[in-house]
Amino acid sequence: MEKKELQPVLEKAAAERACSIVALELDDDNNIEVTIDKEGGADLADCEYVHRAVLAAFDRDIEDYALTVGTAGISSEEADQMLSRD
Repeated sequence: MEKKELQPVLEKAAAERACSIVALELDDDNNIEVTIDKEGGADLADCEYVHRAVLAAFDRDIEDYALTVGTAGISSEEADQMLSRD
């Protein structure tokens, strides 16, 4: 996966939740870490929305990526744990 393909999907999803992308890290193994924020602080629902937008746009089996979305108030690890409880 390339950042130029991922960035517009992230920006659109974040904007739909009145959030912005604070940080985006994509390593050579397609591990993606995204940090979002918004005025008043982004919450778990915002992280989940952005996460699901990426899942809808890119087939995990084809692209072979790992995705973590977090915010300044919720670390990416905490967000992953909360989402896995659903």
